[in-house]
Amino acid sequence: MPRKPPRICGCGQLVAAGTRCACQKRHDAERKARFDKGRPSAAARGLDADWRRLRKDHLRKHPFCSRCGELALEVDHIIPRSVAPARRLDPTNLQSLCKPCHSGAKQREERRNHTR
Repeated sequence: MPRKPPRICGCGQLVAAGTRCACQKRHDAERKARFDKGRPSAAARGLDADWRRLRKDHLRKHPFCSRCGELALEVDHIIPRSVAPARRLDPTNLQSLCKPCHSGAKQREERRNHTR
């Protein structure tokens, strides 16, 4: 079975196909730290104790992803909080999603359908 050959990173290091060089990982971590520095805390973004309690209860009642049926790790607002902030703690506005469904398809849909 043929495999992709290693590549040369911009820093000059030989890197196996499908992996990231140490300099790329460091750059990613620095970029994430810069972003997180200006980001409000979870509580300031509306993800307080009430939300954590509701999330835990929802996952207990609905443990599987509503899209693919895998074990759910995320609780998602069907109508995003940015569009309907009053429905932040509305149990009828929640769905259980697995990590790939929440981080992939759902986020793309929100960017496409609910842009301001």
